[in-house]
Amino acid sequence: MKILVTGSNGLLGQQLVRLLSQQPGVAVVATSRGANKLATIYPEAPFVRLDVTDAVQVQQVLAQEQPTHLIHTAAMTNADECELSREACWQQNVTAVANLVAACAERQVHLTHLSTDFVFSGKVGPLDETAVPAPVNFYGESKLAAEQLVQASPGPWAIARTVLVYGNAHDYGRTNLVTWVRDSLHAGKAIKVVDDQWRTPTLIDDLAWGCWLIARQQAQGIYHLSGAEMMTPYAMALRVADFFQLDSTLIERVNSSTFSQPARRPLRTGFVIAKAQTELGYEPRSFEQGIALVAG
Repeated sequence: MKILVTGSNGLLGQQLVRLLSQQPGVAVVATSRGANKLATIYPEAPFVRLDVTDAVQVQQVLAQEQPTHLIHTAAMTNADECELSREACWQQNVTAVANLVAACAERQVHLTHLSTDFVFSGKVGPLDETAVPAPVNFYGESKLAAEQLVQASPGPWAIARTVLVYGNAHDYGRTNLVTWVRDSLHAGKAIKVVDDQWRTPTLIDDLAWGCWLIARQQAQGIYHLSGAEMMTPYAMALRVADFFQLDSTLIERVNSSTFSQPARRPLRTGFVIAKAQTELGYEPRSFEQGIALVAG
């Protein structure tokens, strides 16, 4: 197996390169639009510059590397940025996927595409793979359009949807809910956290493992990969404070209307992960175990 990973500088990309590099009989190729952030920590992993929005470059890199599998993690994922910069969002989230679908189908490369709970309306949850998408923001619209391109591919494909990912990354520059709460409280900073949104938070290690299970088994179709516990960000924040023995009185419980964000958020998503458990052997860690891994 030779697995090409797009977006290797990102949270999931980094975790995949680490995980796949440890698998016997697997060659991994890290690719990203920017300089390789993993050069100092995974120098043995081959790296190629790749802008997935450039169709010619996508064809050249796949012809040169000849992967058997491609895991596509590169995307514009900040919902507010997507709402305000729609053209850039469409380029990165849809045009890029069209390029990859064409190149992978031509070579019969197994494509695993990462998607999101934001393809759903947020009216009900948790959701299984048969739920009908109905996005409430432009980020969700772009990810749904990308899913439709993948599903129309004549080549082998899988879609891995996930929810509210957290974990550690090297030289990443962005926080996630667990690290943001920990770092804010550690600094004695008061924070506001919503208690009217429901999610099944996902440890990055578990998500990477789920993507590897899909690739290893040549699985096809849609899979929901997340944690198994449904909770609000506020409940998550309290558990983070408790784990690190930080001052939970700094956490203010609010609802979504407190924040004036350009992009609407679905209120209730979260995933039913039974299909991934049954077909792939996917078993996520508990939220407590996840926090402990973040703590190192």
